[in-house]
Amino acid sequence: MENKTLNQKTLTILGPLLLLTGIAGFVIPEQYSLMSGAAPYNLFHIIFGALGLLLAMAGNDLLASGFNLGFGLIDLYQVLASAVGLAPIQYFHWTYVDDVVHVLLGFALALIGGYGLWKWKESHA
Repeated sequence: MENKTLNQKTLTILGPLLLLTGIAGFVIPEQYSLMSGAAPYNLFHIIFGALGLLLAMAGNDLLASGFNLGFGLIDLYQVLASAVGLAPIQYFHWTYVDDVVHVLLGFALALIGGYGLWKWKESHA
C-alpha cells in the first residue's frame, strides 16, 4: 500500500467500509441500528462500495480522486436532503447519526478527492 496515493488509500478503505455498511443495514434490525436500515439506502452503499473497490483495484489515481470527490459531494447532498426534505428522503430514512457521518465523511472525501484532481491536473499541465 506504500506505493498508492492518498486517494487510492482512501478508496481502498472506503470501498469495503461502504460494502459492510450496506450489508450491516440488512442484518441489523432497524430498531437496533443508529443509522438508517432502509433497503434502498443499504443497496446504495453496497453498489457504491463495490464500484469503489473496483476503482481502487484499478490503481488509477484519477479515477480514485474522481470517485472520492463525487462521493463526498453525494454525502453532503444527503445531509442537505435530510435537513430540508429533498429526495431521496422518502426512501433512505436518514437518522441524525447518518447526517453526522455524511458531514464528516463528505467534507473529508471532497477535500481529498479535490486535492487529488488538482495534483493530477498540475502534473499533466
